[in-house]
Amino acid sequence: MDAELHQRHYENFPVASVLLPRALRGPVAAIYAFARSADDFADEGQLPADQRLAMLAAYRAELDAIEANKPTEHPVFRRLRPAIADHDLPLPLFRDLLDAFEQDVVKTRYANFAELADYCRRSANPVGRLLLRLFRADTPENLLRADAICTALQLINHWQDVGIDIAKPVPRSYLPADDMTRFGVREDDLKRRVATPDFRRLLRFEVERARSLMVEGASLGRVLPGRIGLEIRAIVAGGLRVLEKIEAVDYDVFRARPVLGALDWPRILWRAR
Repeated sequence: MDAELHQRHYENFPVASVLLPRALRGPVAAIYAFARSADDFADEGQLPADQRLAMLAAYRAELDAIEANKPTEHPVFRRLRPAIADHDLPLPLFRDLLDAFEQDVVKTRYANFAELADYCRRSANPVGRLLLRLFRADTPENLLRADAICTALQLINHWQDVGIDIAKPVPRSYLPADDMTRFGVREDDLKRRVATPDFRRLLRFEVERARSLMVEGASLGRVLPGRIGLEIRAIVAGGLRVLEKIEAVDYDVFRARPVLGALDWPRILWRAR
């Protein structure tokens, strides 16, 4: 797997992996560059919200230019534009991503899982749908399987990052507020970075929710043939392995962020075979 798969941004998606056909590595990398850079606008650095939104609006304008067959100047879009044209990639999926990133700038809490799932629908699922389009495998059944995998991957990333997100200059939490109430977890517990027994029970519940979604979509890796099937099986196995690592630290994601290391990849590839 490509080393970039280990990075925090879109780390759970394939990026020009050696498992992908050579002809598709460029388009996949172009999609990734768009998503990663737009996500950075929303999340990274110290810029005020209005500047972040302006940068995302500039990306939206570039998509509008592509749709209107007008010139695009930004290097991300000079790379992305031929991929969109060659593979008939749906522009609404890119706009969904931007919509989610704009939401990240202004929304820092989620009342319930329905709100969070809608965010994942726009922040993660478009990537899976775009990849299926590249492979001409975007049947209704496959899209549903990909959505389940991508939502699970997004949730896994959130549960890895509970401690990181709450410590940002503008604290953020993706833990649904009604789940926090149900398990007796207060936001002060998150800010104090204490894995209380109640927090561990809450995160166990969220981990199982992510695992169920991953298992729900996992058959996509057997339905699709060849390298793309292996790629998806490896992604599924990697996501499940991260959940195991969260469990291995007894859900204390405040002390250290559970991540995949070099020793995990033989296990992942064995499971993906």
